[in-house]
Amino acid sequence: MASVAFEHVGKTYPNGYRALVEFDLAIGDGELVVFVGPSGCGKSTLLRLVAGLEQPSSGHLRIGRDIVDDWTPQARNVAMVFQDYALYPTMTVRANLGFPLQMRKLPQAEIRRRVAWATELLALGDLLDRLPKQLSGGQRQRVAMGRALVREPTVFLLDEPLSNLDAQLRTQVRGEIVDLQRRTGTTMIYVTHDQVEAMTMGQRIAVLSRGHLQQSGSPQALYDTPANTFVAGFIGTPPMNLIPSVTLLRAAECAAAAGGHSGMEWLAALTADPDCHTAGIRPEHVAINRDPQAPGLPGTIVQTEYLGHETLVHFSFSGLAHGDTRAIFIARVDGSPCFENGQPASVWIDGKQLSRFDGNGNRTLGGDPDSAPLPTR
Repeated sequence: MASVAFEHVGKTYPNGYRALVEFDLAIGDGELVVFVGPSGCGKSTLLRLVAGLEQPSSGHLRIGRDIVDDWTPQARNVAMVFQDYALYPTMTVRANLGFPLQMRKLPQAEIRRRVAWATELLALGDLLDRLPKQLSGGQRQRVAMGRALVREPTVFLLDEPLSNLDAQLRTQVRGEIVDLQRRTGTTMIYVTHDQVEAMTMGQRIAVLSRGHLQQSGSPQALYDTPANTFVAGFIGTPPMNLIPSVTLLRAAECAAAAGGHSGMEWLAALTADPDCHTAGIRPEHVAINRDPQAPGLPGTIVQTEYLGHETLVHFSFSGLAHGDTRAIFIARVDGSPCFENGQPASVWIDGKQLSRFDGNGNRTLGGDPDSAPLPTR
């Protein structure tokens, strides 16, 4: 096993496109780190740099203690699993597993030992004599992982390996990969655009956007304390509600003008804070009351999404411009409450859980410790 360290790594292509900018991150020996971000953010470029398929334009890449910028892919002992599996269609599972070892001219006894180890580890015993076309998607994925593992790599790279699987199979294979990493202790770098995969798999998550590292940390740290509005809006299903603080103030003023009372005194302090341009709140820290006169900010139910164990309620504040999507909140409500589209209601925001972001979208402060608690739903 080995650690991986990116030291001010940049990658600029001949056409001038900057895929990575001053990327700094250290990955510990035996750690599972997930790179996540939208298409074009640079996450696959990072994998290619580790694998040796690309060279950095600036900075250095270390595997263990060695700077490997100029090392060939073969010298790095890095294994990679691709999105399309890349199995040899005319070879059986047994031959696919052993092929990379034959190319390295290992003794036949050692090849048999490693193939047997991967076969047992990934439960492939009944599939050894089948061709890839005779396998399901999940089985092909396990064979591709086994072919990488038999090399006993120092670093294991996975480039969106679950994208071609259906939802149920993705959940199953996701758990298998995490379990495999725990049992082998292999250093793994996993790339995905799916934040659900990142949250459920990563010991640590690195969020990228336009070649820049936005934040790295545990899933809980990214969820509870996002570093900026990009992370807040990317991590979480549904994502954090983000709304300009002036919009909240207008909603409170509309409530007061109508003779109502918001019941959220922290709003005044929030909107008076010159550093706070955007407020953020997770859907589970928002409560909806069917009584539009109840404490909170009045508005209208726009849409409901029933998911069985919970309902996502989309809420629009009263008195604001029609179609202003910045004034839409999503509340996560347990069970199946009877809300109807167009129904007047009141929304309560737990000020203690509020995140504040400055004009550049960077996090400034957490919630207001003096705010009232979230009422019972």
